Amino acid sequence: MDITSPIPKNARGRFYHLDCLPGELAPYILTCGDPFRAQKIARRLTRVDMRRKNREFLTYTGIYQNIPVSVMATGIGAPASAIAIVEAANCVTPVTFIRLGTCGALQGDIEVGDLVITESAWRDENTTHAYAPADFVPYAAPEIVAALTEAAGNLKTPYHLGLTCTTADFYAGQGRAAPGFPAITPHKAARLSQAGVLNLEMEMSAYLALAAVSTYQIRAGGVCLVVNNRVTSQGLPAASAQRRAERRLIDVGLRALTLLAASDQRQQNGAA
Repeated sequence: MDITSPIPKNARGRFYHLDCLPGELAPYILTCGDPFRAQKIARRLTRVDMRRKNREFLTYTGIYQNIPVSVMATGIGAPASAIAIVEAANCVTPVTFIRLGTCGALQGDIEVGDLVITESAWRDENTTHAYAPADFVPYAAPEIVAALTEAAGNLKTPYHLGLTCTTADFYAGQGRAAPGFPAITPHKAARLSQAGVLNLEMEMSAYLALAAVSTYQIRAGGVCLVVNNRVTSQGLPAASAQRRAERRLIDVGLRALTLLAASDQRQQNGAA
């Protein structure tokens, strides 16, 4: 292991956590926390040229409808996401990150199985506070928001657009009173709901904040599938319903990728 470099490298000379080198990632990266979701997305690719697995990080690079794309699972939470963002951006720039995640809804009119497209994020996690002031509110790249919104509309998938809260913890950090572990803010979900927050999840703000502060050319945005509603206590009723809902999430992500890549290509042709 080489720890003298600003980004440590393993014995193979690859970045320590992702086990990837510059040139091995595509300029469009679809990310998620769950490695099984990454596998499902990768199965939709036209071609897979590279697969790497190290610790919780699982990465594929290939082609989807003539678009070079990587699919990356990072595990749970902003710390692991930040590691992936830093190492990935040092493998390929410019780079676009689109997160395809899951979340809990905080508004009563959001149905389980709907999608929440993040417009901005509250940083209720500690990781990004090493990169940006505590009062900084990061926004998703407008072109990613537009692509996700258009994709959801094209596929007739119900969606909501607005403010996401990214937390550092799933239990007390989201106001859950797990047996044996009392929360000091048990009414947190209700307060966030009253403030207009649409959903709770654990990674989105890392993408938006690091993209905003980086000196590299990075775009970030994302969409989350609602798997439970903290206001109505509704949840996905069965495994089959969960699979169908996750398929809709992936469909929207891939459609947004094609829309965004086509828009980027038109802009490049116009600038040429």
